[in-house]
Order: sequence, then C-alpha cells, then structure tokens
Amino acid sequence: MTTETANHWVFGYGSLMWNPGFPHLRAVAARINGYHRRLCVYSFHYRGQPGKPGLVFGLDRGGSCSGLAFEVAAGDWPSTLQYLRKRELVSTVYREASKPVRIGAADGIVEAVTYVVDRNHPQYARKIEEAEIVRLVRQGRGEAGDNLDYVHSTHRHLEELGIPDAMLAKLIRRLG
Repeated sequence: MTTETANHWVFGYGSLMWNPGFPHLRAVAARINGYHRRLCVYSFHYRGQPGKPGLVFGLDRGGSCSGLAFEVAAGDWPSTLQYLRKRELVSTVYREASKPVRIGAADGIVEAVTYVVDRNHPQYARKIEEAEIVRLVRQGRGEAGDNLDYVHSTHRHLEELGIPDAMLAKLIRRLG
C-alpha cells in the first residue's frame, strides 16, 4: 500500500484518549516504549493562561506508556493531521514524531504519529515537586477548561480502559 491509500495511526496518551476530535475507524489499546506519560508541560493556552499556568501531560523520555491508538482512514488523514497540528503544536513544546506502537493483543506493531515533549523548551517542567504539581493543576483554567477536570478525565479514562498509572492515581488522591 502507498501512503496515499494506507490507513494511518495516531497514539494518544492524554486528552486525545477521551477527546480525539477527529474521525477514526477504531481505537485500540496501545503501548509505546521509550516514553512515559507525565505532567510536565506548563499550559498557558488550553489549561492555563499567562501568569497562571496549568500543567498538562507530555510524552517524556524513558519507560513506557499505555494509551490508545486510533486508526484513521487514508482519506481522512490530511484533515486529521492538520487538526492535530493545530491542536498539539500551539507552541513548540511538543514535537510531532512517528513512533512504533504495539497495538491490541495480537495486532502487532504500527507506526503512529504522536507528540513528544521537547525537553529544551521553556514550557517543559523539568523537575517539579508534587506540591507544585498540585498547585498548578488546581489553579489552571484555560481555553479548553479547568486543568483539574483534564487530569481527572485522563485518570478516569485510564481506569475505564484498565490501564494502571500509579503516579497519576497518587496525584488524584492528593487533588481530591
């Protein structure tokens, strides 16, 4: 199959899991190696604002991350990619990347577009204490709503999918 006729894949690890915003043929459990989900991006747009940032998930180096892979029909790919770039590349804190992702129990590995955090970007929260994470999540409100709702929605969706995330569960207990 050529790129023009082949379906494409998108890997979601945060809000894309519960609010993809693009047409897809199916969403399947997926895992990416070499990256993990972490609240490590200061948000000044979607979940915060200048002077009162929120904190959103980034796909950061190391470990592995479970989420969802969305299969997108070839005909929908140009508009999906345009949508994703508008949504995910508001600033340059995320880098678009094509990465191998294991999907389903027996489906194998696919190349999926995902967005990984740029550790050299000023919005990257390199070393941040849990108390500061809690403060930022509680204060964050932006164009897409409350930061607290975003974190709770991501946690709730992971639980519904049967995907454990011990660090996020601990944070949820602190946030109340």
